[in-house]
Amino acid sequence: MKTLLSLLLLLSASSLRAQVLNVIGDSYVANHRCPQEETWHYKLAQQLGLTYRNYGRNGSCVAFDRTHDGPYNFGPAMWQRYEALDSTASYVIIIAGHNDADKCRDNKDSLQMFRDSLETLLTGIERHCPNARIGYVTPWYVPRPGFRQVCRIIRDCCKRHGIPVLWNYSSRCPVKVRSEEFRRQYFQGVDDTAHLNAAGHDLYLPTALAWFERELRR
Repeated sequence: MKTLLSLLLLLSASSLRAQVLNVIGDSYVANHRCPQEETWHYKLAQQLGLTYRNYGRNGSCVAFDRTHDGPYNFGPAMWQRYEALDSTASYVIIIAGHNDADKCRDNKDSLQMFRDSLETLLTGIERHCPNARIGYVTPWYVPRPGFRQVCRIIRDCCKRHGIPVLWNYSSRCPVKVRSEEFRRQYFQGVDDTAHLNAAGHDLYLPTALAWFERELRR
């Protein structure tokens, strides 16, 4: 009996470790100039025993192809590259919209392009990762044109797809992106409004973990 129980526990633990977490996005996911192992999503996967797959790319947009955007090759839009995701995943987290917001600003046509592209991305991931629970993490509460509009589009599109959103575009977000003192302590630079440093990721991890456990955990 004891041997059978031990075997069942071992099989259960192996099954949990086999679950895959895909994280797709921009430099929020790639972690810019710092190791991916410092990110809250990597640490979340480690804590929950999930196999971690990082599909972040600096400069990437949901809607806009940036393969030939200036001197850098930021690559195709996310709606064009989601098929690179591990299709066996149990979970997919999308963390994107910052670069789109800076490109869209208040332009109605660009915002509509973002909406259409996001719909394509969400539908594509649902089809490509049929067994995955999907969640979306919005950009921070950045005080520039485009961020409020893009975050609202994210919320609207995800609601139609039944995808839970971790809403960061709020003064109640624990990441106080509008505070210079906060950025000096928790971002990769005082003028950075996107990329947390290791301490910032550790600060945000409990918020993300609570959301994941509440909204996505099987």
